[in-house]
Amino acid sequence: MLTEYIQAALAKARYELLDNVEGYFGEIPGLDGLWANADTLEECRTELQGALESWILVGVWFHHEIPVIDGIDLNVKPEHEQEVASPPKVLLSSPPDVR
Repeated sequence: MLTEYIQAALAKARYELLDNVEGYFGEIPGLDGLWANADTLEECRTELQGALESWILVGVWFHHEIPVIDGIDLNVKPEHEQEVASPPKVLLSSPPDVR
């Protein structure tokens, strides 16, 4: 699933040749803050893939919302959400009257 996500994200990447022989800039729309730049297009693609992999790992570690790409969802759901469709009902009674 991770490899498919990376491939799908990289397929959406946009690259731009920078002015003044500064190399290439690459980004993936919808993945905020993720970009790379390098002297050649191939190096830029490689840098962007490495940045994407790190971006995913940090996002999973800190439970950030990771955008779904082509139906691939990398978001980790808490165990209780996976096992129980709805929270159990808890009946609470009034606390005893303490005087």
